Amino acid sequence: MAYKAPVSDISFTLNAIAGFSRHLGDGLFGDLDAATVEAVLEEAGRFASEELAPLNRSGDENRALLKDGDVILPPGWKEAYRKFWESGWSALPSPQEHGGQGLPIAVAMAVTEMWNGANMAFGLNPLLTQAGVEALSKYGSEALKTKYLPKMVSGEWTGSMQLTESHAGSDLRFLKTRAVPHGDGSYRISGTKIFITFGEHPLTENIVHIVLARLPDAPEGTKGISMFLIPKFLVNDDGSLGTRNDVRCAKLEHKLGIHGSPTCVLNYGDQGGATGWMVGEPNRGLYYMFTMMNQARLGVGIQSVGVAEHAFQDALRYAYERKQGSTDETPANEMTPIINHPDVRRMLVSMKAKIAAARAICYVNAMAFDLAKQGKDSATRARAEALAALLTPISKAYGSDIAVEVASEGIQVHGGMGFIEETGVAQHYRDARITPIYEGTNGLQTLDLVSRKLPSNNGETIRLFIDELKATVRDVKASNEPAFGAMGECLADSVADLEETSQWLLGQLAENRDAALAGATAYGRLFANAAGGVFLARGALAAARGANGSGAAGEGHIALARHFAETQAPLTKGLKVAVYNSHETVLGKTAEAALA
Repeated sequence: MAYKAPVSDISFTLNAIAGFSRHLGDGLFGDLDAATVEAVLEEAGRFASEELAPLNRSGDENRALLKDGDVILPPGWKEAYRKFWESGWSALPSPQEHGGQGLPIAVAMAVTEMWNGANMAFGLNPLLTQAGVEALSKYGSEALKTKYLPKMVSGEWTGSMQLTESHAGSDLRFLKTRAVPHGDGSYRISGTKIFITFGEHPLTENIVHIVLARLPDAPEGTKGISMFLIPKFLVNDDGSLGTRNDVRCAKLEHKLGIHGSPTCVLNYGDQGGATGWMVGEPNRGLYYMFTMMNQARLGVGIQSVGVAEHAFQDALRYAYERKQGSTDETPANEMTPIINHPDVRRMLVSMKAKIAAARAICYVNAMAFDLAKQGKDSATRARAEALAALLTPISKAYGSDIAVEVASEGIQVHGGMGFIEETGVAQHYRDARITPIYEGTNGLQTLDLVSRKLPSNNGETIRLFIDELKATVRDVKASNEPAFGAMGECLADSVADLEETSQWLLGQLAENRDAALAGATAYGRLFANAAGGVFLARGALAAARGANGSGAAGEGHIALARHFAETQAPLTKGLKVAVYNSHETVLGKTAEAALA
């Protein structure tokens, strides 16, 4: 069960595939240098492996509890969190003007993978705090920033993000939480929020809640939602803590996985109303939330890669240790390690290849966020912003889908022992299963991909992206590298499938929108298989040249890229057919007959 942060794989993906080292060398990140980035990754890997991973299993077995209104977390968590924020890990991506280190999003996401790979239930906390910091940094008043951001940035206080209510779920048009002006610039908030991760806990002395609510005169629907900051404890002008605010944890959800993290039902206003302050302008809360949602969704994709990596490491270790059956090479009256069996090896290589592809998609996505923010000219920034928007639903949906698949395959590698809780590998599956639901279900991600991201800029963004994929495929073919096998041909076919299907969907959006949306999920996987395959091929080209520190590991990067290209990328053929045909079997009388 020992997790070892895959620092070398992360560094290779960041540099050889996402192009971080090239942009670093071009001065995109000021005086930040490669040695500093590598030191950050190495130390994060050590902290994740030595401090957080040992608490993963105990956090699963000793779930968070609510006793007399107080949350009790698993043993060792409070001490680990104190080391975490005192070491400065919370401050990595946060703005320097409020005490953060201002490191690139790509680096922050690489570190996020390690926190969640080591201990997903723990890693949720800093991920949500960073989202709160981003909201306040972008839209909060100077007074709110001054009072709350320094301690949120440092990690001395944590944050939560609160949208969901039991009657509405993802449909925020029907949100009921109310905020009434108090006459002094503050508001009194009343209502109930559910599924609030780390909404209450003992890790820090204060928790800063970012909450969506309605003003009394707000318009109906999503246009009438505002954003508010509500602290657990009110903060005095000198920065000291005042009285407890009117927000209480009513219960903890009893969950399938991530048992160590408290998922709360929070009541506001049991004693007259919680005191809060508006963030930004009235009735703009949902807009503000969605401007942050892309990065939060990328965070879930990265989180998913981390969980999948942990599941893979456990499965690989077991496959070397467990002896059963024999092969043609096994001496008489002996058993062979199960890794020597073709089907077990197939599962393991497939697991690692899917992880590598998901990691590549996420890190390319993260690099696009950085370029959108810090690109040297407006054209570069605009193009990067469009690419980041296009890739985000893929990062989230593919990353979380393969996390569940890989965790399930990890159980399969363990055989019957995988189904026994004592081995601990079932935890990865239970933990991973929330990720396709977090931050908008994967169905919503692919609907967003097809209905909004695909037709954006009149389809120019997807066309430019496909042109870039084609350029890499041409480089693969031109390399004539024997170790690449049929990589070039397989990827060329896969990219052609993506191009053809994208054009078909653009046409359907204009003529028969429901037909396009019925095939959205299949299209999302088709997109990921094509793009992930080409991104891995980009890494294979670098490895063949010995670039980006691939060194002795280069052969492994090439092998994974070839496996994905020859076994996963060709699945785009069937997915293309599924996109075209889904509306016939999903909509109308055919579906009604099937469901009768």
